[in-house]
Amino acid sequence: MCIFCKIVDGEIPSYKVYEDDVCIAILDISQATIGHTLVIPKKHFDNILDLDDETAMHLFKVTKNLSKHISKLDGVKGLNVLNNCGEKAGQSVNHFHIHVLPRYDNDEIKLLFPSNKLTNDEFISLLNKIKKGL
Repeated sequence: MCIFCKIVDGEIPSYKVYEDDVCIAILDISQATIGHTLVIPKKHFDNILDLDDETAMHLFKVTKNLSKHISKLDGVKGLNVLNNCGEKAGQSVNHFHIHVLPRYDNDEIKLLFPSNKLTNDEFISLLNKIKKGL
């Protein structure tokens, strides 16, 4: 059983800020920034690719509501709402979860994305590959 399933089942203590029939939200034990919160479905899904649509919609409604409240904490200047899917993307627990990460003026978090310059033909090719599966 994964660590989040154990937290959901109450086998491991947590700092729970929200709970309903579908999910819980807990303060992340690592607190990358003050108020760092995880939204976790009670049912185990390895990652976003396994998540059913109904659960996904519910989790994002809860995430939106929590984000509104967290954004009002003293000193919060913005938020990152993140999900890591797969080891290469930084997923360390194979149970889907959403990070709500409050941002402060002097926090140490750096989320910069490099720019991959594509030609128009490369954009069109990429666009067609993605759209083909939809």
